Amino acid sequence: MRKNSKLMKGIATAAIAAMSMGMLAGCGGGAQQDGAADEQYKVGVVQLVQHGALDQANQGMMDGLAAEGFVVGENLVVDQQNAQGDQSNINNIAQQFVANENDIILAIATPAAQGMAAATEEIPIVGTAITSFVDAKLVESDEAPGTNVTGTSDMNPIEAQVNLLLQLVPDAKVIGTIYTSSETNSQVQFDILEKVAAEKGLTVKARTVSTVNDIQQAAQSLVGEVDAIWLPTDNNVASAMPQVVGVTDEAGLVTICGEESMVRAGGTATYGFSYYQLGYNAGLMAAQILSGEGDPATMPVQYMAEEDCVPIVNTDAVAELGIEVPADLLDSATKVTTGSVAE
Repeated sequence: MRKNSKLMKGIATAAIAAMSMGMLAGCGGGAQQDGAADEQYKVGVVQLVQHGALDQANQGMMDGLAAEGFVVGENLVVDQQNAQGDQSNINNIAQQFVANENDIILAIATPAAQGMAAATEEIPIVGTAITSFVDAKLVESDEAPGTNVTGTSDMNPIEAQVNLLLQLVPDAKVIGTIYTSSETNSQVQFDILEKVAAEKGLTVKARTVSTVNDIQQAAQSLVGEVDAIWLPTDNNVASAMPQVVGVTDEAGLVTICGEESMVRAGGTATYGFSYYQLGYNAGLMAAQILSGEGDPATMPVQYMAEEDCVPIVNTDAVAELGIEVPADLLDSATKVTTGSVAE
């Protein structure tokens, strides 16, 4: 993979700075931030669609870059684009970023990263909110990407989420789910759900959708056939949580979600991590690349650690459903309400 000239200059700058710092290398990060201050960097950011988790990841990316000395308005020029869930928009944004000769592209969600990778093999791409970089054909392996793409995965702890579902609905035998058939990340999660469910003697009934407009009907078709709902980190489903909850609350169905913002949108609970932190970690990776200290081809894809995951319970949803949450679970959980925003 070829480096663009500015990044190669960044590597040289970093090397010169390191030599001049000599014994002061232990001061940490100074050389990188000085190098960052010498240049103006162009960053293209593409977010697939607007919803809580992706918004948080976006902010985390910007803050991760700033923490390493790459600051908007100082040495960073950022072109923020939202594809509004439209593949043609993704393609147009990718062409725009390539024509602008951006120094790096930040892609939020799997389809956004796939569109960027299809448009360029030269500009470094850091993705986040992507469940499987390998299954999305963005990298050769998580350990050694071998392409111009790397980033942070939002693979969620599905088995722990099913265990949470069983804590809230102990007699559950059939789990319903809804996901977008064209989203690679959603298919990966569904496959894991089926395996986990089978190991626990549970049956899964799935409804696949193509667009947000299909979701309410899909949710209605599960009523009377399932004992509880589990939802993946699917971008269409996340965008349509009010419609899902409108159906599940009326039917008295507990809804376990793939991530926190879906719970804040009315879901019952999740076991998961902060998408802000996920994006922040990706921002740190982007800073390494901009400073000349990292190459996407050799930077392993990062995953959130198990200790970063916590139970999150929507107390409004619990009250609406009239269910009893085990005391030990409630004591250990982060408690949120419908419509609240993550800090």
